[in-house]
Amino acid sequence: MLTIGDKLPAFQLESVVSLEPGREFRKVTDQDFQGKWRVLFFWPMDFTFICPTEIAEFGRKHSDFIDHDAVVLGISTDTHFVHLAWRTHDPSLRDLPFPMLADTKRELSSALGILHKEDGVPLRATYIVDPTHTIRWVSVNDLSVGRSVPEVLRVLKALQTDELCPCNWQPGQATLTVK
Repeated sequence: MLTIGDKLPAFQLESVVSLEPGREFRKVTDQDFQGKWRVLFFWPMDFTFICPTEIAEFGRKHSDFIDHDAVVLGISTDTHFVHLAWRTHDPSLRDLPFPMLADTKRELSSALGILHKEDGVPLRATYIVDPTHTIRWVSVNDLSVGRSVPEVLRVLKALQTDELCPCNWQPGQATLTVK
């Protein structure tokens, strides 16, 4: 599994960006969003139970990520057509403000090393990638446990301080200084 200090692999994936007819799809690459932090989060499959709770929470917190110069990218191995159908039928996903990427060939999931060994679907992996394409944080959950979006946001803010942040640090609190 790729981890802290590794570079984000190159990718070009079809995505769903809208429900507006004729504007539903767009290719997204690792070279998009230059100069921005990126938060990539993977879920196992569309039309499941835990996944929409996480995806919708990233949608609700989207402006907080934007305020911290970060782009959110949601990814699974389902096709962009399945993503579109899911967004159309699940009210909590209709107005998502970030793209849902389709890693249908499992190229990005495989390169990152996050495919479940038996089921072949992505684990609930979250990556924070800095503007130089360097992975700065990774969190991977089992298929049965949803992630904490506020924790992802807290870690992003901590990384952006470029300082030493103690255990349970929260934005606005003092960072550590070495004497």
